[in-house]
Amino acid sequence: MESLQTDSLINSFVEQSKEILRDNLVGVYLHGSLVMGCFNPQKSDIDLIIVVEQPLTDTVKRAYIEMTVEHNALGPAKGIEMSIVLREVCKPFVYPTPYELHFSAGHLEWFEEAPDEYIREMNGTDKDLAAHFTIINKRGKCLYGAPIEDVFAEVPSVDYMDSIWFDVEGAAEEITEYPMYLILNLARVLAYKQEGLVLSKKEGGDWALGRLPAEYRPLIADALREYSENAEVVYDDVLAKRYAEFAIRKLTQ
Repeated sequence: MESLQTDSLINSFVEQSKEILRDNLVGVYLHGSLVMGCFNPQKSDIDLIIVVEQPLTDTVKRAYIEMTVEHNALGPAKGIEMSIVLREVCKPFVYPTPYELHFSAGHLEWFEEAPDEYIREMNGTDKDLAAHFTIINKRGKCLYGAPIEDVFAEVPSVDYMDSIWFDVEGAAEEITEYPMYLILNLARVLAYKQEGLVLSKKEGGDWALGRLPAEYRPLIADALREYSENAEVVYDDVLAKRYAEFAIRKLTQ
């Protein structure tokens, strides 16, 4: 049932994207857990990249964000995360990658309280886009528009590594606050560093169970149970910090 609801929501999002962006729309592309086989409605969001030919007017931005907010309210617990980018920054790839507009559930309050400010200021560059584009190239899905290979260049490995490192570099200090997220994210960054694998958080955890020292396996298994099964987990903070310090050492060697 969840899959059908998600599919219906995505189809509606794509159709309204076509209506709002019209001839400026190059394509809508799905990445993240939905294309990597580990979507969990309680833990995952719907990850989308929208590519356009020309910069957007504030009027179009406002209409697009209002549409996204409506769909976000009907989506999974973490909602929708989307970025709109110009085709010219996708191929050849530009890093850090500029974006025209961005939305995630964490920005909802800002938009609701100060929509004009949000529209004016929600643009710039985002290192995360290197990781998103990599997933699109490796495992993504074109929901509408030009084929992936026509729109996205390969992301250089140095840019992808910088992008995913940016997400975990503070893990030793932050892991007790966001244990599940950082335990699994560190694992997938290690998988890329050591074997060149582009993995989801779940796949990173599975990889780590078979390769990292035995003392960390219960911690990783707990993170996987929380992520995949919505299990209630009490983490060992001392072990979590030791794991983070171990992973950071491996990543910086």
